[in-house]
Amino acid sequence: MGRTLRVVEYCARVYRRSWRGTLFVTFLSPVLFLGAMGFGLGGFVDRSDGLPGGVPYAAFLAPGLLAAQGMQTAAFESTYPIMGRIVWDRVYAAMLATPIGVRDIVLGQLAWIGFRLVLVTSVFFGVMVAFGLARSPIAVLGIGAATLTGLAFAAPIMAFTATQRNDQGFNAIFRFGITPLFLFSGTFFPVEQLPTLLQPIAWLTPTYHGVALARDLALGAATLPAALVHLAVLVGVTAAGLAAAFVTFRRALVV
Repeated sequence: MGRTLRVVEYCARVYRRSWRGTLFVTFLSPVLFLGAMGFGLGGFVDRSDGLPGGVPYAAFLAPGLLAAQGMQTAAFESTYPIMGRIVWDRVYAAMLATPIGVRDIVLGQLAWIGFRLVLVTSVFFGVMVAFGLARSPIAVLGIGAATLTGLAFAAPIMAFTATQRNDQGFNAIFRFGITPLFLFSGTFFPVEQLPTLLQPIAWLTPTYHGVALARDLALGAATLPAALVHLAVLVGVTAAGLAAAFVTFRRALVV
């Protein structure tokens, strides 16, 4: 545990010198999305037929953006920074010259990403509260749902990153993975509005389960069976990605 915390400490020291450069992407961008889509476009939605149950569109959108923000933050944190420490700066190689092992590096890096997710989603949740979009006392649990959503992406993407020697593969992740999931996994509209053939695909994605769980918590519509299904999917994907990361990191770092 002590060696894992040393990896977390290193990441925190690096972030202390670079946090200003992350402000727009991690904090301001989702707030702008919420303002433009939730209150701008949402005004037209609310004045038309509206959403089932009379839920304002902004209240529907906000928890979806909360979970999606976890996904996007995790995707960035598990690509370029990790490639830099494996290939460009070889920081992990230097760590292995100490008592720190590959397992400590993987766990420490994932723990740091988890901390970043809690920080980012907590700030966004504060914005939700300020705008009156947290409609249930258990809405605060959405921070945990969004964090777990991010970890479900961070772990497998970390495993993928360790197999790469340049950043070209990241373009495919963001263009054909993160962006479509952001748009079509229930963040902006119910997945039931998708074509019938695409709905089962959406239901299988971690983004859908994270968005659905965060939204149910925010609206006070969460039920135990559904919440357990969402949690099982997110935890299962995270565990599988972590197991893969142990293997790919060892292959990349241990000659």
